[in-house]
Amino acid sequence: MELDLVIRNGVIVDGSGSPRFTADIGIQKGWIVELGCIRSKARQTVDAEGQVVAPGFIDGHTHMDAQISWDPLGSCSCWHGVTSVVMGNCGFALAPCQPDQREWIARCLEAVEDIPTESMIAGINWTWETFPEYLDAVGKLPKAINYGAFLGHSAIRMYIMGDRALHEIGSEEDLQHMGGLVADALNAGAFGFSTSRSSTHVTPDGTPVASRIADWSEIEYLVDVMARHNRGIFQIAPDVESGEAHEAFFARLKEISVNSARPTMVGVFSTRQGKDPYPWQSQVKSLDDIAVTGGRVYGQTTTKSIIAVFSLKSYLPFDNLPVWRELRELSIVEQQKRFCDPDIRRALIAHEAEMKPRDDTVQGGGAATTDPRKPNYGNLLALKGVDWDDPSLEELAQQKNQHPVEVMLDLMAQNENQLFVQPINNETPEDVLGMLRHSRTLATFSDSGAHVCQEMASSLQTHLISYWVRGRGVFSLEEAVRMLTSDIASAFQLSDRGLLRPGYRADIVIFDETAIRPRLPSVESDLPGGARRLVQKADGIAAVFVNGVMTFRDGESTGSYPGEILRANGS
Repeated sequence: MELDLVIRNGVIVDGSGSPRFTADIGIQKGWIVELGCIRSKARQTVDAEGQVVAPGFIDGHTHMDAQISWDPLGSCSCWHGVTSVVMGNCGFALAPCQPDQREWIARCLEAVEDIPTESMIAGINWTWETFPEYLDAVGKLPKAINYGAFLGHSAIRMYIMGDRALHEIGSEEDLQHMGGLVADALNAGAFGFSTSRSSTHVTPDGTPVASRIADWSEIEYLVDVMARHNRGIFQIAPDVESGEAHEAFFARLKEISVNSARPTMVGVFSTRQGKDPYPWQSQVKSLDDIAVTGGRVYGQTTTKSIIAVFSLKSYLPFDNLPVWRELRELSIVEQQKRFCDPDIRRALIAHEAEMKPRDDTVQGGGAATTDPRKPNYGNLLALKGVDWDDPSLEELAQQKNQHPVEVMLDLMAQNENQLFVQPINNETPEDVLGMLRHSRTLATFSDSGAHVCQEMASSLQTHLISYWVRGRGVFSLEEAVRMLTSDIASAFQLSDRGLLRPGYRADIVIFDETAIRPRLPSVESDLPGGARRLVQKADGIAAVFVNGVMTFRDGESTGSYPGEILRANGS
């Protein structure tokens, strides 16, 4: 038999956590059919000698629902070895949607994800109304990676209740209609149902998104629909609160998880913001408590800090101040000139004192960039690398005997691409490591597609390998690859992905374990209509295959788009 593709002489890290070995991989019609010393002929041969061959990485927490319409690559995830993602998290989705609600849904996504409404209107050919129609529509689009999707709670509330969804509890009739939508979505292949209780998720008016208006009985009703169908995952964005609020949230989550017997996924974070810091230890303890009583629960977390990103080309903490706002309307070159003018510098520094004072408000990346408080310069870093060793503005100011704002002005005048980052969650390596080591957490929270010019976490996969494996030696490469592949595939019930074995789909990444690492982010104007976003690529990845077809070689697209819509439970 002549094979379609043989990858020869690779160092196989198969995703199971087992020790590496050298072998060939034979691929036919998008499936792995042979593993070992392969003598069969092949139409295409790739020599991977000296390089790691691993399953394609899986990212279970993205927001690419809109981006898939105009971006066939699946960036930035595609540049970090990711071959499959799940979108529709946190209750946000583009379907179902009444035709007259499209602009409102787009505006809500702008408020949460920082994608301009104009870009979505320009980039989306909105041919669907229902969730099954949405899956069919995006299934026809060119895709370099695979996509699965949750049904979003805010979307179905708006579809059934209209404007009432933003201020009313659902009636019995509303619940029945929403339950029908959940059933239809499951039958079409939805991965499950998602919702949000996070106080950072707000509409353009600053009011809670529709899912946050629902009471817990509504959520229980909709998860019970999945229980009756014996399929679907429940995903929820928690509020970042401690004390009684934390206990009440996890008590409800425990009740739903245990009673429904459906897999439950919740974001796990650590933050030092707010009146009462929100430690990860109490969250994973709550996960253990749910598991002990019979719930199947997973915490989704990151491999690094979640950061708000500031730059001359995007947001600065001072943009809302009148004197700064006037200057920021100028060209980049003209701004850099003004930064060097002594009188203007003094005015810019003086007006920093007019900022809102730091308080107990918990700020996500959106609020940190669009409604900022006076910076804590000890927690605002001048980005030089990707390994948690960047100097703070406070440190640089002390070294130079300058005001921190003056340091920022100098750095931006010298380099228009200078980035500043403010860790807002998972602030320390120790916090992140504690979460990653816990048996109930998944390294799968990139948020790709969201906060497009505010945050950047799409590099979590390459960061795990470059920092935690190669830099710190905390995990073996075999452990890290398992965390990014079969652990996530198992949790999402992807029975044919996540391992390099015959009978599995040929989603494969080939990389140099001594060189793989994320590059520094940059601000690019490549959204529809020329809107800006953060872009982050990676080094050290030689090739990526999706369903047996090479999609990237040395970080560049091959122009092939073999990605599929992943439909859960074989729908």
